Amino acid sequence: MTAPAVFIAGPASWNSIVVLDRLPDPAPHMQFAEDSWETVGGTSAGKALSLAALGTSAMLYALIGDDEPGRKVDAALASAGIEVRWGPSSTTERHLNLMTRAGERVSLYLSGVSEQTAAVPEDVRRAMTDAEIIVLDLAAEPLRLLPLAKASGRPVWVDVHDYDGDAAFHRPFLEAADAIFCNADNLADPVGFLRSRVAAGASFGVCTLGAEGAVAVDAEGQTYRVDAVPVDVVDTNGAGDAFFAGVLAARLAGATLPQTLASGASSASTALGSRHLHPLLDRAL
Repeated sequence: MTAPAVFIAGPASWNSIVVLDRLPDPAPHMQFAEDSWETVGGTSAGKALSLAALGTSAMLYALIGDDEPGRKVDAALASAGIEVRWGPSSTTERHLNLMTRAGERVSLYLSGVSEQTAAVPEDVRRAMTDAEIIVLDLAAEPLRLLPLAKASGRPVWVDVHDYDGDAAFHRPFLEAADAIFCNADNLADPVGFLRSRVAAGASFGVCTLGAEGAVAVDAEGQTYRVDAVPVDVVDTNGAGDAFFAGVLAARLAGATLPQTLASGASSASTALGSRHLHPLLDRAL
């Protein structure tokens, strides 16, 4: 069996999505939901789904509980054809996401996963070594895998999401990364941040800018930009992960950085058109 091109470690969850006309005020009150549904969540699950849709083989390593939410996540990803290696947890991660049509979000963590104390499974170690690229998302188990990822000699890609330039938990991921992705929600100077990471040793960095597209900085300090692809937005969850996957898939195919940004923008537009992390789940949920 051919080893997957990409190894992804990080969250897969079961989420409840509630769409409101505005995010709740910090005071007792009542609001009516405009819509609600349940679906698969988790940044790593989103990346795996988009990579599968782009024809890039990947293995997702995530933690899951022996519970009803876990069985729903497992069944949905299996129906979408995602190769998953599940690690044990006392509970499955669950979120309640309060959303607006504009994409604003408050994510409430209802349950998390267990800390892993046993040795990293041998098949996980082997999958990391065999992969062309290792993706480690922000969570405790991927953090535990960082030394193994660096020792493998494979490029490590990380997504620090709405990093503010200072949070301590993100630093080990940033220091290990060959490629860095983030969004501009909490960065006053996205290009300056990307330049600082390239100067620290990253091969390139990408920052998504919402409706304004994305910007990237390469190893020579050159800046590239791409516009967002116009689309009727159904739900914004998973768009950043889809952008990441589009860049990764194009990179593996030998595309230049500007070409990969176009691939990322196209992939993100696909996710934005679904109420799930990706349309691959539309038939399963």
